[in-house]
Amino acid sequence: MDRTDSHAAVSAANRRATILALAAVLCWSTVASAFKLSLQYLTPLQLVSIASVVSALFMFGAICWQGRTAEIGASWKRNFRWYIALGFCNPFLYYLTLFHAYELLPAQQAQPLNYTWGVLLALLSVPLLKQKLRRQDLLAGVVCYSGVLVIATGGNPFSLQFDAPWGVVLALLSTVIWSCYWLLNTRIGGNAAVNLFLTFCCGLPWLAGAILWQGWGEPWQWPPLAGWLGALYVGLFEMGIAFLLWQAAMMSCDNTARISNFIYLSPPLSLLLIALLVGEKIEIATIAGLALILLGVAIQQGALKRLLFRRSR
Repeated sequence: MDRTDSHAAVSAANRRATILALAAVLCWSTVASAFKLSLQYLTPLQLVSIASVVSALFMFGAICWQGRTAEIGASWKRNFRWYIALGFCNPFLYYLTLFHAYELLPAQQAQPLNYTWGVLLALLSVPLLKQKLRRQDLLAGVVCYSGVLVIATGGNPFSLQFDAPWGVVLALLSTVIWSCYWLLNTRIGGNAAVNLFLTFCCGLPWLAGAILWQGWGEPWQWPPLAGWLGALYVGLFEMGIAFLLWQAAMMSCDNTARISNFIYLSPPLSLLLIALLVGEKIEIATIAGLALILLGVAIQQGALKRLLFRRSR
């Protein structure tokens, strides 16, 4: 293959990666609305239980399609203790916490607060993975959580008065759980779809135990069709398809920096869909707080520094 053909192949792969990445971002942008709408018909436990079963079945189908079924047994034997711990973190603890936050907060508040997990992940990597704390991580944390304070107080950060303090606590707690999940996940390696399938399979017994302890509904109420469709959507797109799309995009491009910044499109798109689908009036405080959170994430990832460097050239 000559240089021209090689360049054309790389360009085609990068175009494919861009399409896949944008499709994943679009999927993620819809899930905040899907959470809020689904919780009108389902309890958080019902939603996470149904969605987790759907996701596990979808991942098993993806593994079969990839021809990796033989890896399931080998991965389980090698890492079964990790999978049990990961299954407790996600889907059991993480999604129950997140859905309870969405139950207590407007979607426009819960979604940006949950988006801070990327900055928290960098901060937790210092004590848990013994990584070096950078100045940009500290600055990112200050900027990011200033945005959290703006959103949580409705635009009055110095008042320290919160309309739904437990919702804010649960939304931020979900970021701790999610960050810990990914830090634990780094210890395993292997195929991502296999890992996610085994993790969700290990999460299902925790969910079954919660159902036996708490009950399914009022009492054992069968959810309406709208609730089932919402849980099906969450299981497929939040916990399944979007993940595989992003993974395929990362594998297709020659440089992950080409698509990594697309993730910044998700929160603004999500707010637009929340306004259109859920009917929430987007507050100025939410927009200002989200801008600070995105700025904090950009600082943490070095995107702001790269942008300023380019403009100074």
